[in-house]
Amino acid sequence: MSEKTKKPLRRRIFDIIQIGNKDDLISRSFDWFIVTVIILNILTVFLDTFEELAFLKPVFRVTEAVTISVFCIEYILRIWTADMLYPEKKPFAARLRFLRSFDGVVDLLTILPFFFLSGFIVFRMLRVVRIFHLFRVNAHYDSFHVITTVLTEKKNQIISSVFIIIVLMLASSLGMYSVEHEAQPGAFRNAFSGIWWSVSTLLTVGYGDIYPITVIGKLMAICIAFLGVGVVAIPTGIISAGFVEQYTKNQHSDVRFSDIREVGEILVDKKSGFNGMKVREAAEKYNMKILVILRGELTVIPVEELKMKPNDILIVKSEKIIKE
Repeated sequence: MSEKTKKPLRRRIFDIIQIGNKDDLISRSFDWFIVTVIILNILTVFLDTFEELAFLKPVFRVTEAVTISVFCIEYILRIWTADMLYPEKKPFAARLRFLRSFDGVVDLLTILPFFFLSGFIVFRMLRVVRIFHLFRVNAHYDSFHVITTVLTEKKNQIISSVFIIIVLMLASSLGMYSVEHEAQPGAFRNAFSGIWWSVSTLLTVGYGDIYPITVIGKLMAICIAFLGVGVVAIPTGIISAGFVEQYTKNQHSDVRFSDIREVGEILVDKKSGFNGMKVREAAEKYNMKILVILRGELTVIPVEELKMKPNDILIVKSEKIIKE
């Protein structure tokens, strides 16, 4: 096969296996096929644990082998077309980048358990990673994209609130040990023995297997329980506010190209269809000129081969207006 023939073939395969291309029927069909294979693989793993279904083990083995074969083929194709996913890198560097990426690691850990299940227990535990394959597929669609965007934008606030929870958990564990150790040496043997109790109390679960019996311990438990309600509400409020902000942003960014008269702005999201598209491709497809790209706090010059990313703001102008 000549180089000229190979390149269009690789481009077509890349377009097909790229997730979330709504304009390509074959690509969309491939996405649904992969989702079906993943669900079938996970279902097989779950059903294989039932002793009542032991007579179906040969069927489970064949099903697992077929689905893993599909994963292997997809993994090889993604490595083969990785230089198109990272066009700014050389072919070897692009493939290495894919292998180290979240998608590449999840794909690899999805395949490994099939070949190492008879070995160490750590490889058996990798069965669970197959479920994350669904997250990789769903991450490219609108609903999951909103969740990941909110978590990314609010990560600093979420990390801070989790840090507060950990500090309060350790403090409550140490305090409860101080007042309950003499009364319950078996339950509160050291400062870390109260962590299980503090976690179940702060997170308002309250299993009741460990509890204070002294008056001071009960008073402390009441205060810690009230603090737990407030502390748990902090990350919940942060995430909820993030969802409201993202929803409002999406509502205001629903711009139609026919509405752009002279200069307008478009938010890059799944609805706009610009995510992952090159500047040159967008200009040719929508007959407009991208003047500048706002990416976070950066102002990016829209060179032709630059790929647009989620939450980029495009300052655009209609080519028809320019010609007039």
